[in-house]
Amino acid sequence: MSNGKQIGYTRVSSISQNTERQLADIHLDKTFEDKISAKDTNRKGLNECLEYLREDDVLHVHSIDRLARNLHDLQKIVSDLIDRGISVHFHKENLIFNGSESAMSKLMLQMMGAFAEFERNLIHERQKEGIAIAKQNGKQLGRKAALNKEQITEVKYMLNAGFSKSMVATKFGVSRQTIYNVM
Repeated sequence: MSNGKQIGYTRVSSISQNTERQLADIHLDKTFEDKISAKDTNRKGLNECLEYLREDDVLHVHSIDRLARNLHDLQKIVSDLIDRGISVHFHKENLIFNGSESAMSKLMLQMMGAFAEFERNLIHERQKEGIAIAKQNGKQLGRKAALNKEQITEVKYMLNAGFSKSMVATKFGVSRQTIYNVM
């Protein structure tokens, strides 16, 4: 066991998700957390964690995809930590990187990182396909429209009748910009 601290890093993709189960059974001196997608490495919790870590510390991460979602970022983070004398332990994959790993464990890191990147790309493709299908089926995407079709017809009628845009906006409880957008 090293003389350094046991540091945890947890991440979920959204605020509504919970990180508690990720490193629940491990005694950690300090934990850093992000509730944001891992599509890039500019994450507050990760940046604070990387800054906090010192030589002989061990960084505990639930799984490779919690640390990075593409192979380039994963390899950079892990190699930078190893160069600083910091070990990295991925619990789900049961991989430990401390500078003395075998060619097989390096290959595993690359493969797992490539799978994480592949999975992220698949999710993105499915999301785009789902949006395209929803648009094709006439589904409302994004925020609900401020005015329905009948209200838009009435707004246009009132504007043509000479009512001011402010008065029309007040009547429908919307901003003047919404009225301008209808015109």
